[in-house]
Amino acid sequence: MDLAKYRALFLEEATEHLAELSRALLALEKNAADAEAIDLAFRMAHSIKGMAASLEYRGPTALAHELENLLASQRATGAVDARASALLFRALEGLERMVAALRATGEPPAVDPVLLAELSRAPGVAPEVPPKKA
Repeated sequence: MDLAKYRALFLEEATEHLAELSRALLALEKNAADAEAIDLAFRMAHSIKGMAASLEYRGPTALAHELENLLASQRATGAVDARASALLFRALEGLERMVAALRATGEPPAVDPVLLAELSRAPGVAPEVPPKKA
């Protein structure tokens, strides 16, 4: 399997998804209850997560997953609160840095553990529950 071909496709699509995510977050800054913008942001995070996971890019996968969880919690409340908004923008910037590093080096970067922890502890985000052992 030619991973270079898939990496190039990931970089192209992730860049487009990040631009859409940015536009959605800017729309939410103007109207925190914009359901279409919340849904779009969620879909873009979900798409990035899936693409990164398929290439085994653990850092981008983990960050996109936590971003998706935060967006899901905000979607459930019907609006994005101010604290979540700031964190969403930080996560977007983190993903943009990761994609840029991947483009520059060809290697997936590690995720910022502080940002990842803040996202996972954000109000309304349900903690991951490990599956029960049989």
